[in-house]
Amino acid sequence: MKLNRNFSLLLIGQSLANIGDVLYIVSVISTIFVLTGSAIAASFVPFTIASSMFISSLLTPLLVEKVNLKWLIVGSQIGKTILLLILGFMLIGITASNYYFIFLIIGLIAFFDGCANPLRQTLIPYYVKPDHLIQANGIAETITQVIQAGMWFVGSSLLIIMSSQQLVWLVGCLFVIASILLCLLESVNHKTTELKGKLEKIKEGWRTLSNTPVLRRIAWIEFLETIAGTVWIAAILYVFVNDALNVDEKWWGFINGAFFLGLILGSVYCIKFSTFVEKKLGTFIFVGSFASFLFTLLFSLNSIPIISLFLSLCVGLFGQIKYIPQQAVIQTSVSKEQLSTVYTSLGAIGTGIFGVGSLVMGVLADLLGIRIVFVISGLLLAIVSTIAHKNKQLFVRNVMEQ
Repeated sequence: MKLNRNFSLLLIGQSLANIGDVLYIVSVISTIFVLTGSAIAASFVPFTIASSMFISSLLTPLLVEKVNLKWLIVGSQIGKTILLLILGFMLIGITASNYYFIFLIIGLIAFFDGCANPLRQTLIPYYVKPDHLIQANGIAETITQVIQAGMWFVGSSLLIIMSSQQLVWLVGCLFVIASILLCLLESVNHKTTELKGKLEKIKEGWRTLSNTPVLRRIAWIEFLETIAGTVWIAAILYVFVNDALNVDEKWWGFINGAFFLGLILGSVYCIKFSTFVEKKLGTFIFVGSFASFLFTLLFSLNSIPIISLFLSLCVGLFGQIKYIPQQAVIQTSVSKEQLSTVYTSLGAIGTGIFGVGSLVMGVLADLLGIRIVFVISGLLLAIVSTIAHKNKQLFVRNVMEQ
């Protein structure tokens, strides 16, 4: 697949923005922990971000019919840039008595992010031919996972030689470049229906999910997978390493890194064998979900650290082998004009359920034991694989809409 100009600009612009997102969050968490000495206060950072992105996913459809998709994603990035610069100045005089203002800023930044993320996925089919969607999604996911895997380490390392405020200024530069690159995108011809009432517009994506059989199944899959995936958050995985494996903290980093490596390998596989994957979308979605269930269950029962590394890699690998074909199905299951509302609705499911699911899994880990929550995760993925198997005939690329 030859990368065209628009897809390249979108990819580079969003990648710079994603790098900046991780770096500024590292900076904020460090600042809050230094000011308060409280891990609980620092843990409210991801909670605030997830909550804001959930609200944004619900409200984004109101803007989609009024603003060109290109300028909507550009506007969200410029908004993030302005807010980040405000955060940089705020850090000059921040103290333990007024640090809570930081949460207001990161909440607003996350609000813009909740708008930008589904728009990126919506724009890919506009800039990429239908036959290249698997490769395009694979490339985008590979870069995203490399950023996620590496930037937390890079961010924490930069804090050794830079202050939190200096790191925020560095992110500000990345955000400015990202905004410029996104401005260079070609506008897309996004036809909208007649203007509807606000409530009707918000409900439109949910109605499309409900009325489209394949999307209805995918919505259930997203719901169950999001809950299952909360066991891989840092706090729960950290407890598993200490209580179930009885090894020191460095193994948390190893196992977490193995999971991200699996995601990257899954993306690379889909890119390299995109033609084969394209022909068997339903099979890959089923095999990926079934293998994820199997390896998660084995992970919950295992006590040998080196085997945990391998199982963690496999969970990431097969999860990604399922996820990328699933994106191609979503992107071709409805018209391009409906995609933005579909993705914002799926995004609302993901962010909303993730916040609640993380809390529930944390409580269950305390009440039932850390191994049990991984067993629960595996059983949820077993239900996902059952849904995928029963509906394999629905998971195809609908070329008629392209």
